[in-house]
Amino acid sequence: MSKTIIVSNRLPVRTTEKDGEYVLAPSEGGLATGLGSIYRDGHNVWIGWPGLEVTEQKDQDRIQRELATMNLKPVYLTQDEINNYYEGFSNETLWPVFHYMSTYARYEQSYWDCYYRVNEKFRDVILETAEPGDIIWIHDYQLLLLPGMIRAALPDISIGFFLHIPFPSFELFRLLPWRAELLDGMLGADLLGFHTFDDSRHFINAVTRLLPINASSNVLMVNDRAVIAEPFPMGIDYERYGSMVNNPDVKDQLKQLKDNFNDIKMILSIDRLDYSKGILQRLQAYELFLQLHPEYTEKIVLYMIVVPSRDNVPQYIYLRDEIDKLVGGINARFRTINWHPVHYFYRSFPIETLSALYHFADVGLVTPMRDGMNLVSKEYVASRTNNDGVLILSEMAGASRELIDSLIVNPNNIGAITRAIEEALVMPKPEQYRRMKQMRQVVAKFNIAHWVKLFMTRLQEVKQIQQSMLARRLSPDMQHQVQQQYQKAEKRAIFLDYDGTLVGFNVNIDLASPDQELYKLLQQLTADPRNEVIMISGRKHETLSEWLGNMNMDLIAEHGAWTKKQGARWKKIPGLTDQWKQDIYSTLDTYTDRTPGAFIEEKSYSLVWHYRKVEEGLGELRANELTNTLRYYTNDKGLQVLPGDKVIEVKNVEINKGRAAINWLQDRHYDFVMAIGDDHTDEDIFKALPEDTISIKVGSQVSAARYYLRNFHEVRQFLATLV
Repeated sequence: MSKTIIVSNRLPVRTTEKDGEYVLAPSEGGLATGLGSIYRDGHNVWIGWPGLEVTEQKDQDRIQRELATMNLKPVYLTQDEINNYYEGFSNETLWPVFHYMSTYARYEQSYWDCYYRVNEKFRDVILETAEPGDIIWIHDYQLLLLPGMIRAALPDISIGFFLHIPFPSFELFRLLPWRAELLDGMLGADLLGFHTFDDSRHFINAVTRLLPINASSNVLMVNDRAVIAEPFPMGIDYERYGSMVNNPDVKDQLKQLKDNFNDIKMILSIDRLDYSKGILQRLQAYELFLQLHPEYTEKIVLYMIVVPSRDNVPQYIYLRDEIDKLVGGINARFRTINWHPVHYFYRSFPIETLSALYHFADVGLVTPMRDGMNLVSKEYVASRTNNDGVLILSEMAGASRELIDSLIVNPNNIGAITRAIEEALVMPKPEQYRRMKQMRQVVAKFNIAHWVKLFMTRLQEVKQIQQSMLARRLSPDMQHQVQQQYQKAEKRAIFLDYDGTLVGFNVNIDLASPDQELYKLLQQLTADPRNEVIMISGRKHETLSEWLGNMNMDLIAEHGAWTKKQGARWKKIPGLTDQWKQDIYSTLDTYTDRTPGAFIEEKSYSLVWHYRKVEEGLGELRANELTNTLRYYTNDKGLQVLPGDKVIEVKNVEINKGRAAINWLQDRHYDFVMAIGDDHTDEDIFKALPEDTISIKVGSQVSAARYYLRNFHEVRQFLATLV
């Protein structure tokens, strides 16, 4: 029976050591709550680090047995691994780069080596557990290499990956020396989930810029596998936070808060100690507010909780000291005998206390410099059971894409945060109700259970998409069937495209001439008297003559404008004109001037704009602009605009590879017809030829062809099996 394996750096337990004994207690984190329904069910399992270094084998065995009763399985880490893999590479290399704080990043080779080894350690524990048909769901930035490692060992297994922090823009991501390895690792997954559309777009951009992988919308083709990257905004346990107000402990704490802060408006700020959270800027904005609005003296309070984190790291020690100084300065400057403007706590609080604060505070102030999602904002909204209160939220938090009825601010803009605090404090109740109701509906619908269900359903869909694509790939079995048809046939017609089909694309178009291996293959194909081989290409007829004119094959050049039978002279389609070229050439020339690396190729009855040498991104942008411009010019001129692989071609509409192939077949009878091609122009052949044709698209599954092969190497291998 198949099972689901959840993998994260930490297990959903708190492990403590007391008098030499290890005590395990379930953790209350958002992820643990959301995935509880999965990992506690049946044979499912959650794999991760228990949170402490356990060196003795007998202790490891005992903990393992105890965890097994909770459907948990440990990965034990040494202190050295905790220092280098977790504190080192994860938190001193990836965390700052992914949070746009690259100046704090340390690129240590020893960190990377350890990160790699620990990902292997996780892989080995998974492989002890995983069986065919299982689903593996891997979480977060500590395990970016793991999907690829598992894929190498279990090629057909279902793997999902979710990143809980932002994915940086390409410019930042490429600072990482191990960027390609990290992307390769992530691409081992079938489905990659991110909090926001921007994050998924940054990831796809990084992949297409750094790896030889193409993307169509949010689908990346990795070998034969469709890998999909898309946003799944994470939610919280809405019911839990909404109902906490009925808890007796929460009620008691609410009463204390009302007694302590009677007639004082509370602004609530809760964060983990981290430079990505914008805590200093928030304090500066509050200080400016008090300075500009002395009328609020003794009428408001900032209740600030900072949860301790990584106290031994210099940047964090410095940040904590700066917060202490700033809070001390504000309190010293503005306090009165009865009032402190900032109530600051550097410690963690139980959920009951947080719930009471969420329910009591008039304003939630959440202004991180960069955050994947930020669940504090959603917890505040879920706790507002009276539908009042105002949320001030940073536009750099993923939650700002959903909680659009909050007051959204740029966390670097101290003045904007100050103005938002004022707006929040004077906002009329009806306006508060309107905004909070909308946000509560969003948080209620897109809760943690919804997030889990959405991701798992999509992962199943992706596997189905992959299966449907595999059915069309020219697998060894299908190749064997084609070989049998080929052997039985008495008279065969074989249409072959040239660029991208028999040879790879070259930045310099004149350097793509046939190599010795290709000449030998074509000679073997044409030597068989039962074969008639037709090279049907967009190349100039002069070029095809030079490269292939002395071979025993027919040639169709410039997409069908010119045809040449073996031993005869070139013929062109009658009635073609090239009078239109002058107008179109000037348009192409304008775009060539604006696009470094682009150039124009002139054929008898077509013009081609090449952008293979142009910087990635700029070429596509100019190509889109040019295509739109050309369509406007060519509508009434009997011309066709054809986008190809890094080219745009303008030609007479009468010129068509499909038409040329049909004309060539006229009055001839074959019991085996095959066509192989790689671009838009070859689709015309696939559509025009008889239904029983063996049609093969190269490099893409989106085609009218019956089968596909990945690249020109596979085409050559396949043709070699026929001869």
